[in-house]
Amino acid sequence: MSSENNQTVVRLDKVNRLFQTDKVDTYALADVNLTINKGEYVAITGPSGSGKSTLMAILGLLDVPSNGQYWINGTPSSALSASQMAEVRNREIGFIFQDFNLIGDLTVYENVELPLTYRDMSRSERKERVERCLTQVGMMPRAEHYPSQLSGGQQQRVAVARSVVGTPSLLLADEPTGNLDSVNGEAVMKLLSNLNQDGVTVCMVTHDVRYAQAAKRVVKLFDGRISEDNAAKVQAS
Repeated sequence: MSSENNQTVVRLDKVNRLFQTDKVDTYALADVNLTINKGEYVAITGPSGSGKSTLMAILGLLDVPSNGQYWINGTPSSALSASQMAEVRNREIGFIFQDFNLIGDLTVYENVELPLTYRDMSRSERKERVERCLTQVGMMPRAEHYPSQLSGGQQQRVAVARSVVGTPSLLLADEPTGNLDSVNGEAVMKLLSNLNQDGVTVCMVTHDVRYAQAAKRVVKLFDGRISEDNAAKVQAS
């Protein structure tokens, strides 16, 4: 995509991730080249062991390449200290996990507000953002409830709100429907599509072909390598 509106959010250049043990060296990722532009909705698919989770960890600055380079918004991850990586994760990246990862002794409101408490932000601005995001996912009436009082689908809606409350430039969703029934899974997928239509860049790992087809672009991994990327088809359409 060459439009001036499609600035690069993510770029990987010959990224490898090697895991070494006493007996064998295993490449979880091998020479991965990938660019994701602003506003894209990308699904990462592939069989178990293909490197999806490793790729997601590197994109989220939860892991680093063994060699090769990863840029996020033009900054090479190799130039970031541990504290700078934490800052980028807080400000630039939103995470949605399969198991929700909500804090049990915090209310829905407090869970969504949590990423903002690490920023220099007034209470009134935090309140406005939290209420807007909870309203967006239909969970404002449950703001004072605790995660244990919610269904799985409701917990994932809260997790979506928490992931976007900081207005990240990249939203990473790791099997976001994995613990949900089909009805709640479809509801979460609709939320992701709506967020993408609002301009959020989404990168989702999924093993479900139906949900992958909801993305505008599908990247397939096999044995740590990109075996297929329909980006060219998307550009031509």
